[in-house]
Amino acid sequence: MKNIHVLVADDEYRIRKLLSDFLIREGYKVLEAEDGEVAIDILFESKTKVDLVILDVMMPKYDGWFVLERIREFSAVPVVMLTARSDEYDQLKGFKLGANDYVTKPFSPTVLMARVKNLLKKELNEFEELVFGKIKVSLSSREVFVHGKKVELTPKEFELLKYFIDNKGIALSRDKILNAVWNYDYFGDLRTVDTHIKQLRAKLGETGSYISTVRSVGYRLDIENENID
Repeated sequence: MKNIHVLVADDEYRIRKLLSDFLIREGYKVLEAEDGEVAIDILFESKTKVDLVILDVMMPKYDGWFVLERIREFSAVPVVMLTARSDEYDQLKGFKLGANDYVTKPFSPTVLMARVKNLLKKELNEFEELVFGKIKVSLSSREVFVHGKKVELTPKEFELLKYFIDNKGIALSRDKILNAVWNYDYFGDLRTVDTHIKQLRAKLGETGSYISTVRSVGYRLDIENENID
Protein backbone atom coordinates (compact mmCIF):
# COMPACT_ATOMS: atom_id res chain seq x y z
CA MET A 1 0.00 0.00 0.00
CA LYS A 2 3.04 2.27 0.05
CA ASN A 3 2.19 3.76 -3.35
CA ILE A 4 -1.48 4.40 -2.65
CA HIS A 5 -2.28 8.10 -2.26
CA VAL A 6 -5.45 9.33 -0.55
CA LEU A 7 -6.60 12.94 -0.83
CA VAL A 8 -8.36 14.26 2.28
CA ALA A 9 -10.30 17.44 1.43
CA ASP A 10 -11.90 19.10 4.46
CA ASP A 11 -11.79 22.68 5.75
CA GLU A 12 -11.53 21.52 9.38
CA TYR A 13 -7.90 20.95 10.38
CA ARG A 14 -8.79 18.54 13.18
CA ILE A 15 -10.71 16.31 10.74
CA ARG A 16 -7.84 16.32 8.26
CA LYS A 17 -5.35 15.54 11.04
CA LEU A 18 -7.51 12.72 12.43
CA LEU A 19 -7.98 11.09 9.03
CA SER A 20 -4.37 11.61 8.02
CA ASP A 21 -3.13 9.92 11.20
CA PHE A 22 -5.37 6.89 10.65
CA LEU A 23 -4.51 6.63 6.94
CA ILE A 24 -0.76 6.90 7.55
CA ARG A 25 -1.04 4.28 10.28
CA GLU A 26 -2.64 1.96 7.69
CA GLY A 27 0.25 2.54 5.30
CA TYR A 28 -1.30 5.05 2.90
CA LYS A 29 0.27 8.29 1.72
CA VAL A 30 -1.88 11.35 2.37
CA LEU A 31 -2.47 14.58 0.49
CA GLU A 32 -4.48 17.33 2.21
CA ALA A 33 -6.70 20.12 0.90
CA GLU A 34 -8.35 22.77 3.06
CA ASP A 35 -10.84 23.90 0.40
CA GLY A 36 -12.33 22.86 -2.94
CA GLU A 37 -9.94 24.92 -5.01
CA VAL A 38 -6.86 23.25 -3.52
CA ALA A 39 -8.51 19.84 -3.96
CA ILE A 40 -9.03 20.47 -7.67
CA ASP A 41 -5.45 21.73 -8.06
CA ILE A 42 -4.08 18.58 -6.43
CA LEU A 43 -6.24 16.30 -8.54
CA PHE A 44 -5.58 17.92 -11.90
CA GLU A 45 -2.33 19.86 -11.57
CA SER A 46 -0.22 17.63 -9.34
CA LYS A 47 1.94 14.89 -10.87
CA THR A 48 0.92 12.58 -8.01
CA LYS A 49 -1.77 10.04 -8.96
CA VAL A 50 -4.59 10.12 -6.41
CA ASP A 51 -6.11 6.66 -5.77
CA LEU A 52 -9.00 7.70 -3.51
CA VAL A 53 -10.62 10.95 -2.36
CA ILE A 54 -12.31 11.65 0.98
CA LEU A 55 -14.31 14.76 0.17
CA ASP A 56 -16.15 17.06 2.59
CA VAL A 57 -19.35 18.60 1.24
CA MET A 58 -19.20 21.99 2.96
CA MET A 59 -15.92 23.66 2.00
CA PRO A 60 -14.98 27.24 1.08
CA LYS A 61 -14.31 28.41 -2.50
CA TYR A 62 -15.74 25.26 -4.12
CA ASP A 63 -18.00 22.90 -2.20
CA GLY A 64 -17.77 19.13 -2.36
CA TRP A 65 -20.58 18.80 -4.91
CA PHE A 66 -18.75 21.07 -7.35
CA VAL A 67 -15.47 19.21 -6.84
CA LEU A 68 -17.19 15.83 -7.31
CA GLU A 69 -18.76 16.99 -10.57
CA ARG A 70 -15.37 18.16 -11.86
CA ILE A 71 -13.80 14.83 -10.85
CA ARG A 72 -16.43 12.79 -12.67
CA GLU A 73 -15.93 14.74 -15.87
CA PHE A 74 -12.45 13.27 -16.20
CA SER A 75 -11.90 10.51 -13.65
CA ALA A 76 -13.47 7.46 -12.01
CA VAL A 77 -11.27 7.64 -8.89
CA PRO A 78 -13.22 6.34 -5.83
CA VAL A 79 -14.77 9.18 -3.82
CA VAL A 80 -16.13 9.02 -0.26
CA MET A 81 -18.32 12.01 0.59
CA LEU A 82 -18.03 13.37 4.13
CA THR A 83 -20.78 15.60 5.53
CA ALA A 84 -22.46 16.77 8.71
CA ARG A 85 -25.87 16.30 7.10
CA SER A 86 -27.62 12.94 7.00
CA ASP A 87 -30.53 13.96 4.77
CA GLU A 88 -31.61 11.29 2.32
CA TYR A 89 -31.70 13.96 -0.39
CA ASP A 90 -28.02 14.74 0.14
CA GLN A 91 -27.08 11.08 0.00
CA LEU A 92 -29.03 10.56 -3.22
CA LYS A 93 -27.45 13.69 -4.67
CA GLY A 94 -23.99 12.37 -3.83
CA PHE A 95 -24.62 9.01 -5.46
CA LYS A 96 -26.25 10.67 -8.45
CA LEU A 97 -23.13 12.78 -9.01
CA GLY A 98 -20.93 9.69 -8.83
CA ALA A 99 -19.87 9.26 -5.20
CA ASN A 100 -18.89 5.72 -4.23
CA ASP A 101 -19.75 6.04 -0.54
CA TYR A 102 -21.24 8.54 1.90
CA VAL A 103 -20.27 9.06 5.54
CA THR A 104 -21.94 11.46 7.99
CA LYS A 105 -20.26 13.32 10.85
CA PRO A 106 -19.61 12.43 13.59
CA PHE A 107 -18.09 9.23 12.26
CA SER A 108 -15.99 6.34 13.49
CA PRO A 109 -12.47 6.57 11.97
CA THR A 110 -12.09 2.79 12.09
CA VAL A 111 -15.36 2.29 10.19
CA LEU A 112 -14.31 4.89 7.62
CA MET A 113 -10.95 3.15 7.20
CA ALA A 114 -12.77 -0.13 6.58
CA ARG A 115 -14.80 1.53 3.83
CA VAL A 116 -11.65 3.01 2.32
CA LYS A 117 -9.99 -0.42 2.32
CA ASN A 118 -13.01 -2.03 0.66
CA LEU A 119 -13.11 0.57 -2.10
CA LEU A 120 -9.39 0.31 -2.77
CA LYS A 121 -9.48 -3.48 -2.64
CA LYS A 122 -12.24 -3.49 -5.24
CA GLU A 123 -10.16 -1.24 -7.48
CA LEU A 124 -6.95 -3.24 -7.08
CA ASN A 125 -8.54 -6.68 -7.44
CA GLU A 126 -10.29 -6.05 -10.74
CA PHE A 127 -9.11 -8.08 -13.71
CA GLU A 128 -6.68 -6.26 -15.98
CA GLU A 129 -8.68 -6.70 -19.17
CA LEU A 130 -12.13 -7.66 -20.47
CA VAL A 131 -12.71 -8.82 -24.02
CA PHE A 132 -16.07 -9.18 -25.73
CA GLY A 133 -16.07 -9.80 -29.46
CA LYS A 134 -14.20 -6.91 -31.06
CA ILE A 135 -14.33 -4.83 -27.88
CA LYS A 136 -11.38 -4.79 -25.48
CA VAL A 137 -11.60 -3.01 -22.12
CA SER A 138 -8.51 -2.20 -20.03
CA LEU A 139 -9.66 -1.87 -16.43
CA SER A 140 -6.38 -0.52 -15.09
CA SER A 141 -6.19 2.39 -17.53
CA ARG A 142 -9.98 2.55 -18.07
CA GLU A 143 -9.54 2.56 -21.84
CA VAL A 144 -11.77 0.94 -24.47
CA PHE A 145 -10.65 -0.33 -27.87
CA VAL A 146 -12.74 -1.44 -30.86
CA HIS A 147 -10.78 -3.23 -33.60
CA GLY A 148 -7.67 -2.05 -31.76
CA LYS A 149 -8.70 1.61 -32.08
CA LYS A 150 -9.20 3.59 -28.88
CA VAL A 151 -12.74 4.82 -28.20
CA GLU A 152 -13.24 7.79 -25.87
CA LEU A 153 -15.97 7.11 -23.30
CA THR A 154 -17.18 9.17 -20.36
CA PRO A 155 -16.81 7.57 -16.89
CA LYS A 156 -20.51 6.62 -16.87
CA GLU A 157 -20.35 5.15 -20.38
CA PHE A 158 -17.31 3.12 -19.32
CA GLU A 159 -19.12 1.77 -16.24
CA LEU A 160 -22.18 1.02 -18.37
CA LEU A 161 -20.14 -1.00 -20.88
CA LYS A 162 -18.32 -2.86 -18.10
CA TYR A 163 -21.65 -3.69 -16.45
CA PHE A 164 -22.98 -5.11 -19.72
CA ILE A 165 -19.87 -7.25 -20.24
CA ASP A 166 -20.00 -8.50 -16.63
CA ASN A 167 -23.63 -9.51 -17.27
CA LYS A 168 -23.42 -10.60 -20.90
CA GLY A 169 -26.38 -12.59 -22.17
CA ILE A 170 -28.64 -11.36 -19.35
CA ALA A 171 -31.68 -9.17 -20.02
CA LEU A 172 -31.22 -6.13 -17.76
CA SER A 173 -34.04 -3.79 -16.80
CA ARG A 174 -33.54 -0.04 -16.76
CA ASP A 175 -34.04 -0.06 -12.97
CA LYS A 176 -31.32 -2.66 -12.51
CA ILE A 177 -28.93 -0.74 -14.77
CA LEU A 178 -29.55 2.50 -12.87
CA ASN A 179 -28.98 0.91 -9.48
CA ALA A 180 -25.78 -0.80 -10.63
CA VAL A 181 -24.17 1.97 -12.69
CA TRP A 182 -25.49 5.10 -10.99
CA ASN A 183 -25.24 3.56 -7.49
CA TYR A 184 -28.51 4.90 -6.16
CA ASP A 185 -32.23 4.23 -6.27
CA TYR A 186 -33.53 6.38 -9.10
CA PHE A 187 -36.96 7.90 -8.66
CA GLY A 188 -37.07 10.07 -11.78
CA ASP A 189 -37.04 9.63 -15.54
CA LEU A 190 -35.72 6.23 -16.66
CA ARG A 191 -34.84 7.71 -20.04
CA THR A 192 -31.39 8.59 -18.69
CA VAL A 193 -30.47 4.93 -19.35
CA ASP A 194 -31.79 5.11 -22.92
CA THR A 195 -29.83 8.31 -23.55
CA HIS A 196 -26.54 6.87 -22.29
CA ILE A 197 -27.00 3.61 -24.20
CA LYS A 198 -27.74 5.53 -27.39
CA GLN A 199 -24.51 7.49 -26.93
CA LEU A 200 -22.55 4.33 -26.07
CA ARG A 201 -23.83 2.49 -29.15
CA ALA A 202 -22.84 5.41 -31.38
CA LYS A 203 -19.31 5.54 -29.96
CA LEU A 204 -18.86 1.76 -30.31
CA GLY A 205 -19.68 1.92 -34.02
CA GLU A 206 -20.66 -1.42 -35.57
CA THR A 207 -20.08 -3.18 -32.24
CA GLY A 208 -22.83 -1.02 -30.76
CA SER A 209 -25.17 -3.65 -32.19
CA TYR A 210 -23.93 -6.01 -29.47
CA ILE A 211 -26.28 -4.12 -27.15
CA SER A 212 -29.75 -5.25 -28.14
CA THR A 213 -33.09 -3.92 -26.94
CA VAL A 214 -35.24 -6.45 -25.09
CA ARG A 215 -38.84 -5.47 -25.57
CA SER A 216 -40.74 -4.61 -22.36
CA VAL A 217 -37.62 -5.35 -20.30
CA GLY A 218 -34.57 -3.27 -21.13
CA TYR A 219 -31.27 -4.23 -22.78
CA ARG A 220 -28.92 -7.18 -23.23
CA LEU A 221 -25.36 -7.65 -24.43
CA ASP A 222 -25.91 -10.55 -26.80
CA ILE A 223 -23.68 -13.48 -25.92
CA GLU A 224 -24.11 -14.97 -29.39
CA ASN A 225 -22.22 -11.97 -30.80
CA GLU A 226 -19.21 -12.57 -28.58
CA ASN A 227 -17.17 -14.52 -31.11
CA ILE A 228 -18.04 -12.57 -34.27
CA ASP A 229 -14.95 -12.13 -36.48
